[in-house]
Amino acid sequence: MNPEPTSSVPCTPDPAHKELERLRASIDNIDAALVHMLAERFRCTQEVGKLKARAHLPPADPSRETRQIERLRQLAQDAHLDPDFAEKFLAFVIREVIRHHEAIAADSRNARNE
Repeated sequence: MNPEPTSSVPCTPDPAHKELERLRASIDNIDAALVHMLAERFRCTQEVGKLKARAHLPPADPSRETRQIERLRQLAQDAHLDPDFAEKFLAFVIREVIRHHEAIAADSRNARNE
């Protein structure tokens, strides 16, 4: 019996495997950048939520959301990305932002009532 693990990947990767590794490394970098950009976006939207709570503004702003969706759909089209996918992605992000804003507003109301 051979105690060493065996691999179906040759010791010297062929060009397809090298290209696959290169592309996957790029995807990993892009994914990391997306996470960091989303984190920065949520830091900004948290500040918006706090401002809205202090000013007694509603957590959601449907007219702003509509403008954002239209803008993102155009950006997606310009970038040759499916606008429907971009809209679904933004709708998901907006729902999460509104959920955060609602929590901030509730915390603000509770603090005022104490």
